Amino acid sequence: MKAMVLNHPGTPLVWTDLPDRQPGPDQVRVKVLACGVCRTDLHVCDGQLPNPVSPIIPGHEIVGRIDAIGAGVTHLKMGQRVGIPWLGHTCGVCPYCHAHRENLCDAPLFTGYTRDGGFATAVIADARFAFPLGEAGSDVSLAPLLCAGLIGWRSLRIAGDGKKLGIYGFGAAGHIVAQVAKWQGRHVYAFTRPGDTGTQDFARSLGVVWAGGSDEQPPEPLDTAIIYATVGDLVPTALRAVRKGARVVCAGIHMSDIPQFPYDILWEERQLVSVANLTRKDGIEFLGLVPRIGLVVKTTTYPLQQANQALADLRAGKFDGAAVLVP
Repeated sequence: MKAMVLNHPGTPLVWTDLPDRQPGPDQVRVKVLACGVCRTDLHVCDGQLPNPVSPIIPGHEIVGRIDAIGAGVTHLKMGQRVGIPWLGHTCGVCPYCHAHRENLCDAPLFTGYTRDGGFATAVIADARFAFPLGEAGSDVSLAPLLCAGLIGWRSLRIAGDGKKLGIYGFGAAGHIVAQVAKWQGRHVYAFTRPGDTGTQDFARSLGVVWAGGSDEQPPEPLDTAIIYATVGDLVPTALRAVRKGARVVCAGIHMSDIPQFPYDILWEERQLVSVANLTRKDGIEFLGLVPRIGLVVKTTTYPLQQANQALADLRAGKFDGAAVLVP
């Protein structure tokens, strides 16, 4: 197998030849067909997440086909197309797992962070966390759904049922969630980097009712808001944009420090909550809805060997939607 390997956080990925790997009990080997490039991959590569495995193969929005099956796996078959998400393994015995909150597991493994991921031609996965994808949709368009889509779905559910939804950061997750929310009958307000008229036009093309810079106030108070941008300064901004009793959801794994803000923008029963990881239930629910929603996933593809360029372009905001690596 070949892979783009992160040997040390803060250094470029290195194209590396590796021995073929065999799946152990309860595992499958997946031939990678496409792997999305997520902002969390940037955090891993830049050393912003603590205690990564090193060296590590990043990538956790993986679409591929099973080409080897370990002992004890009976629910998957050879050649089946599956998706591998960020949450790659849970212990199954801690209080959170027993309470059906495996996204908060005390001993998890994360794909592309604490176990090798999909910036490679093959990946070994826990068979329990390999989601059957069926044959509808292209490999490239499905890849961003494995994190941007799944975390987006969880954050949308946690945001509540408010009709007027603000989305701060209109990238991979934002443009997917906007379409899901519109399908649900909500009105979406998109907030981009100030002055980014191109992304604002892109948001309008997907049916949002208003698009502007994050330095602007929406034309009316929002019922709820989700922050996908990893900018802590947006927390007080979003709190000022929502009505009394509303909820602001921080959907990133990493965010810059939240600045001090006056209590009166939190008062009146506004809530500030975070989203952590996902559960298999989230995956089953969301992927089951995808064919009904008719998502248009905007992607920019790169050859696997150009993973460093894809990461740099993501950091610089050079494309709308999601980047996807293709071996």
